[in-house]
Formats: sequence, structure tokens, C-alpha cells
Amino acid sequence: MRTVIKFILGAVLALVVVGALALALVYGLSGARLRRTYQVKVTPPALPFSTGRPEVGRHLAVTRGCTSCHGDDLAGAKVMDNSAMGRVYGPNLTGGRGGLPAGFSDLDFVRALRHGLAPDGRGLYLMPSGDFARFTDSDMADLVAYIRSVPPVDRDSVPVGVGPVARALLMAGKIRLAADVIDHDAVKPDAVVPGPTVAYGRYLAVACTGCHGPNFSGGKIEAGPPNWPHAANLTPHPSGRLSRWTEPDFFAAVRTKRRPDGTAIDPVMPAAFGQMNDMELKAIWSFLRTLPPVPTGVR
Repeated sequence: MRTVIKFILGAVLALVVVGALALALVYGLSGARLRRTYQVKVTPPALPFSTGRPEVGRHLAVTRGCTSCHGDDLAGAKVMDNSAMGRVYGPNLTGGRGGLPAGFSDLDFVRALRHGLAPDGRGLYLMPSGDFARFTDSDMADLVAYIRSVPPVDRDSVPVGVGPVARALLMAGKIRLAADVIDHDAVKPDAVVPGPTVAYGRYLAVACTGCHGPNFSGGKIEAGPPNWPHAANLTPHPSGRLSRWTEPDFFAAVRTKRRPDGTAIDPVMPAAFGQMNDMELKAIWSFLRTLPPVPTGVR
């Protein structure tokens, strides 16, 4: 019996040691990846950001998800705080204490928004720069003009803490920094005219790909905590709800956070998207109807 107990204890100890070594390896490798700096040539904006329209930029900040992470006052909001995935708060983007430094330039904004990089060249964690990399020059100028117009708020930015599961997902390629995905040498602003068109809908719907996937088929949101629900399938495949929706159903669901059958849409879906105007929602709906049907979660 003692021999059996010793064997079991030895096996448990071995598993603990192996687990600790694996965890140390994951933390070491993921830490190196998070500290990596990128050598990227950043092109100055075609339009000086001082020419932007803050009132238009505010609409962009709300409807493109900026306020979901940075808060209504842009001074930072909780994205997640989870022992497995980590602690992530959007940083303070105002000119107050803990916010952007006084010398944060147009080029720094381009580096962050189009390339997903901090001024020192590090990749920004969970910053969806892929959504902004091809922003039109006018949209970029308007957005930055709004950010700069917001009153300063004194609030220290919360340091990012990446949890063990998120680190493992990072090493497995399930979570990817925008800086690793963007083709930095090919970043070129889109030239699209706002209107209720498929082309403009495609441009707007880029903001949906972070959760719904590059082909909009939905499924597991890898970058979110384990309790986050799967994203809905936005293609017209029969396995998704949208295949049975009408345009009025879509408008109502986005704006009321309730599906046509009366069930509530999970709070993970940003309510801010419901503040898009009729033209923007019509454009997105028109684009979604052109997507090839893909089974749910097949990305």
C-alpha cells in the first residue's frame, strides 16, 4: 500500500512540476511576444487631423466601438477582468493625468489606429486596429479631432494584465495582436462614399469582424472570457437567425438589443452600434445579404 501511495504522490508531484514548467514557458514566450517591438514605416495622414469635424468624430467613436472600451468620457472603461483571461481596461485617451501625453502627435495616432502600435513600437494588446487600418482619411481626421476635443479627465490608465488562458491562446494563435495581422506595407485608406450601398456596408461591417469573424459566420470569440457567448452567424446560412430576418427585424435588433422573437441579445454585443443612423444600418444589411452562406462558426 505504501508503495502505491508513494507512486501516486510521485505522479502528482511530477504533474505539478510539469504544469509549473509549462506555465513558466507560456509566460516567458508570451511575455516576449507582448514586449516585441515592430519596425514599421508610418505614413503621415493625408489630411491634417486639425481639419477634422469633432461632431462627426463623436458619432464615429460611439458607433465604431471606441467608447465601449474607452468609456463615454474616453478616460478608460473595463473590457474584462477575469482570472483566466486577465485584466484589460481601455486606456485614458484624454489630456488629463494618466491620459495621452501632450506631445501625442498625428503620427502617433496613425501608428496606433492604422498599425496597432504604441509610440515605442510595441503591439497594442486587444486594440482592434484592423478595424481602423483602412479608415478613410476624412473619417480618421474626424475621429482624432473628436478625441482631442474631449475634456481632460484625471484617471490613471489601468496596466494590462494578461491571464494564463489568454497567454496560452496568444501562443496558440487564437488571440493575435493587430500588429501581427495587419500588412503594414500595404495599409491604404479606403475611398468609399457614404450611402446605403453594399460598398459602404462592407466598409462599416469591418467593425463586426472582431467578434463575428472575417467571414461573419460567428462562433466562439477567442479573445473573450470563457463566459462570453458565441457570436451570431451574420451570413444567410440556415444555421443562423439572420437567414430568417427582414431588414426591419435587423434594425430593431441592433437598436433594442432584442431579437424578433423577443429574446434579449447578450450585453457583449455593443449597444453603441444601435446609434448608427438608418443609412448606415441599411448599408450593413445590404452588405450582409450579399455574403455567401457559411455554417455557424466555420471561420
